[in-house]
Amino acid sequence: MEAPDFARLPLVPISTIRTVAADIKIAHSVFALPFAILAAFMAAASGGVIVWRTFLGQLFLVVLAMVFARTAAMLANRILDAALDARNPRTVGRAIPSGRLTLGRARAAWLVSALLFMGVCFLFWTQYDNWWPALLGLPVLLWISLYGLAKRFTQFCHLWLGSSLALSPVAAALAVDPASLAGPSIWLLAVMVLFWVAGFDVIYALQDVEVDRRDRLHSMPGTIGVSKALLVARGMHLGAVAALVGAALTSPSLGVLMLVAVVPVAGLLIYEHLTVARWGTTKMALAFFTLNGMVSCLIGLVGVLDITLG
Repeated sequence: MEAPDFARLPLVPISTIRTVAADIKIAHSVFALPFAILAAFMAAASGGVIVWRTFLGQLFLVVLAMVFARTAAMLANRILDAALDARNPRTVGRAIPSGRLTLGRARAAWLVSALLFMGVCFLFWTQYDNWWPALLGLPVLLWISLYGLAKRFTQFCHLWLGSSLALSPVAAALAVDPASLAGPSIWLLAVMVLFWVAGFDVIYALQDVEVDRRDRLHSMPGTIGVSKALLVARGMHLGAVAALVGAALTSPSLGVLMLVAVVPVAGLLIYEHLTVARWGTTKMALAFFTLNGMVSCLIGLVGVLDITLG
């Protein structure tokens, strides 16, 4: 099979690229990217010694794939939710409902992102003789692009989002060294991401409880109530911390540094819940972006240091 011909990709105007980048908040890549990078290091070190000449090229492709995959996923979410966003005071200013981005251009941008993502997946085949990314790239792309539909029929939509981000460490490890997935550590890291993301997405959904009920959307706060949803979110974050401990204990490349990092990670999550309990949704920027961004960056940085210094 041949890699996609990038010269035939549909043209997307620079203005559209700027609008898309602003609307999907590229900075929010901080939630998943550190876990993909950490998993890539874990996979590279699974053989005992990192072969840097090979690994740096693989790592570059992993980062590219993450950027294109997240862009496609967020664009799909904006496209699927365009009508809903137009009825929600919190989201009416987004690019599509506000008219800054047409549905046609959004779809073209999604197609470009999807093709670029698949192109990177094929590069792992042509450059590193690893056909797994090329084989599984399309199913992964569809899964992460369709998560926005889940809230239309299930209160467990938050877990679909969590699973979408949880694919990042598994996919990164698979791209670097498929054999690294034979052990439990990267899978436990993925479980950590699953519960961590699902938990903070429940918190994020507190902003739209009345709108979700009006539009018959099945967010957990809108379905079972705020108090019960927050209890579920706390349970998810407790599970995330437990999975992180498991990943640190079962990984042959992680050690004391990661175990020590579990303490501030747990502290940040506790502070997130205390913030929501005290201030509700008025400090969502702190509870959602700042604290969770610190969690992902801390885990990614400490994990990479643990591997390279160990």
